[in-house]
Amino acid sequence: VQLQASGGGLVQAGGSLRLSCAASGRTSSMYTMGWFRQAPGKEREFVATINWTSGSTFYADSVKGRFTISRDKFKNTMYLQMNSLKPEDTAVYYCAADARRVGVRAADFGSWGQGTLVTVSS
Repeated sequence: VQLQASGGGLVQAGGSLRLSCAASGRTSSMYTMGWFRQAPGKEREFVATINWTSGSTFYADSVKGRFTISRDKFKNTMYLQMNSLKPEDTAVYYCAADARRVGVRAADFGSWGQGTLVTVSS
């Protein structure tokens, strides 16, 4: 599976952005998709996951209630709607996918997009 993330940019604190992740290739094999982020000097951290078939979701506590992960199976695209953005949300956001039921560990995901930069100014 090949993944292409887009939608990052510069936004003021309190603002919103929507990230997209377009999947191509063997999309029928996808089971779990997710978003991770990596701030400068920090490790990559889990943001949210979605079950590609059922649509069930799981969020990191730091984004719960502010971010919404979703997918459009017909467009083979996953989204991350980010509201009430904070400066600490500034990071490169990566989308990921795997053919298995995986959790929050980045190492468990087999396919990755190239990342899109989100900058939140105070």
